[in-house]
Amino acid sequence: MNDLELPVTRYAQSGEVNIAYQTMGEGPIDLILVPGMVSHVEFAHEFPGYTNWLRRLAKFARVVTFDKRGQGLSDRVPGATPLEERMDDLNAIMRDIGSSRAALFGYSEGSAMSALFAATYPERVSHLVLFGGFVRMNVPGNFIDNVVHHWGNGDMIRLVNPSAAGIPDMVRLVGKFERLSASPGSIRGVFQLIGDIDVGPILPAIRSPTLVMHRKTDVMVPIHLGRKYAEQISGAKFIEYPSGDHAPWVGDVDALAGDIEEFVTGRRETEDADLERVLATVLFTDIVDSTRKAAEAGDRQWRRWLDEHDRVARQMVEKHRGRWIKSTGDGLLATFDGPGRAVRCALALGPAVRPTGLSLRAGLHTGEIEMRGDDVGGLAVHAASRVMAQSEPGEVWVSRVVTELTAGAGLKFSERGARDLKGLPGAWELFAASA
Repeated sequence: MNDLELPVTRYAQSGEVNIAYQTMGEGPIDLILVPGMVSHVEFAHEFPGYTNWLRRLAKFARVVTFDKRGQGLSDRVPGATPLEERMDDLNAIMRDIGSSRAALFGYSEGSAMSALFAATYPERVSHLVLFGGFVRMNVPGNFIDNVVHHWGNGDMIRLVNPSAAGIPDMVRLVGKFERLSASPGSIRGVFQLIGDIDVGPILPAIRSPTLVMHRKTDVMVPIHLGRKYAEQISGAKFIEYPSGDHAPWVGDVDALAGDIEEFVTGRRETEDADLERVLATVLFTDIVDSTRKAAEAGDRQWRRWLDEHDRVARQMVEKHRGRWIKSTGDGLLATFDGPGRAVRCALALGPAVRPTGLSLRAGLHTGEIEMRGDDVGGLAVHAASRVMAQSEPGEVWVSRVVTELTAGAGLKFSERGARDLKGLPGAWELFAASA
């Protein structure tokens, strides 16, 4: 899987219920993330940092995410699901992926089921990691009423991601996540079940190596509730983090991921141990209306056009001192050490491939990228791809940072307004380039 691909959702059969799950990575260890209060395995990738968090874990493990029954893309069921049935669902997923033993990462409300699973099936749990969890938690009725009343408007961001609570786009994103994950009625049932859960009596039976992680100023689940896990599980290690967000994929994720890796594998590598970071301008292009053109031309003619497109495009990239990364099937990905050369290359590409009858759109963004052998990754790559997706046929669109870095280069830019770029926070000001 490359940086532009997302995992495919699959389903495991648990009795009569279908449980949605995704896998990422091919590591020797299975690491199953047991979700908290609500989840949606596909929409969660819209949150900034979420996919990169999973990719970081996938450096050393096959990472599995899933929606518990009744939520997200799993089958809807009446009422809140007891822990026993959720253990059945986890067993079903492990059977479906052919996993006989896995490390569990239970976060928030998912910590209780993870602990119970480890105590019940010790032979199936190699390591137990609990993040932001609670052994028992009192949930006042007026709190539940307030959550249900505001469900779907993003109000939960104040508890799960308070550092982003002042960002309107993030509030809207959380609101959509709430609506897609669960209904107000089902979330009431979840909170009522949370108030009834007490896994304290079974904690002494846990024999799996256990790591308990909690953020010091967590508003959703206060840290003293998490400490009880470490106090009651024999030999458990406890790590406290200084930040306050409840979601594990925001904040001090490098330290968190490193601690998980070291605990599960016995070794620790920094996130960037095998990466070289450089500043570059990233160019994506796309052949306009490629599906229709391919159907009309037929496979043989379409392949000739693509081969000629790639030949001409490579020449243009080399002429402008760029680095050809790869063909994307109906376009290209290239990087440049100078934004001016990148824009001029993009502007030259359209006329260069026009004799083939093809029309291009292009997008550029300048930022720090990660060099991964012959490939590249990082936020700047995603941003350039999203800029291209917004561009009009025959045009070259760039982000504001590109216009600022090419001042005095003789290039012209026309405003195209502020746009929301999928998976990236905030509104991005985009511009159409011309010579």
